[in-house]
Amino acid sequence: MTTRRHVLRLLPGAGLAWAQLRAIGAEAGQATPGIYREADNPDASPRWAQVRASLWGDRPIRTVDAGSRELSLSAPRRADDPAFVPVALRSAIAPGDGQGIRRLTLVIDNNPSPIAAVLDLPADGALPQIETRVRVDDYSFVRVIAESADGTLRMALRHVKSSGGCSAPPGGDEAAMRAAMGRMQFRSPEAAVEGRPLALQWMVSHPNHSGMAMDQLTRHFTPAHYLRSAKLWQGDRLLLSADLDFAISENPTLRLVFVPRGHAPLRAEASDTQGLAWQGSATLASLSS
Repeated sequence: MTTRRHVLRLLPGAGLAWAQLRAIGAEAGQATPGIYREADNPDASPRWAQVRASLWGDRPIRTVDAGSRELSLSAPRRADDPAFVPVALRSAIAPGDGQGIRRLTLVIDNNPSPIAAVLDLPADGALPQIETRVRVDDYSFVRVIAESADGTLRMALRHVKSSGGCSAPPGGDEAAMRAAMGRMQFRSPEAAVEGRPLALQWMVSHPNHSGMAMDQLTRHFTPAHYLRSAKLWQGDRLLLSADLDFAISENPTLRLVFVPRGHAPLRAEASDTQGLAWQGSATLASLSS
């Protein structure tokens, strides 16, 4: 069996390119999994079966009921824009509980790179309430697998009808996007109050090129170039650590909830697949101004 550690060594960060996932299957003597586009049986997806075996082996993963407060995934049934599909991952399990969520893994079965993001949540970090926008390349199950502090695995899922999200051209001028690359924005709809959960929107300007979109002028494919990792702190307290892949939409945005402790500012780091790195910060008072 290919272990999760083996998989993560194959590609820096937690993203798993489909070519490499296919190579894993070849090593194991397996045929390349096909695409399962139907909505009736999530267990019938051969790509999910291989991702599951590669990352979690034979560990049990319990699929929660729709509408469960333990874990939920919200996404549209049919994408209005396949390059910007909103998804929301939520759990009401208390962070201090032994069942508290410590990791969320977002999987899009039929994307060229199925593992879209791995989000690590420290015990005193961000709450398991995360929203972002993703590219969905084909009719596919979108899944979130939540790992608790005690090792329990839960899964919530949604079937999304979409096509071409990973090959869609960028939405802005390339030169302007490069000039703005790495700029960070921190916003909240309300003032920060110590000890009270605060919603935060954190955006990093970046084209997040998938490598599958054709430049309409040159007719060449734009090389892959996307955010690979991102971390967020309040002072010295780590709130969230994320390993990302090109399934995250252009200008990656995370909406999260955390509980402010004291008045230390937010600070963040992000780096991409070309080795570029950026830092950003914001005072709590500036978030709602």
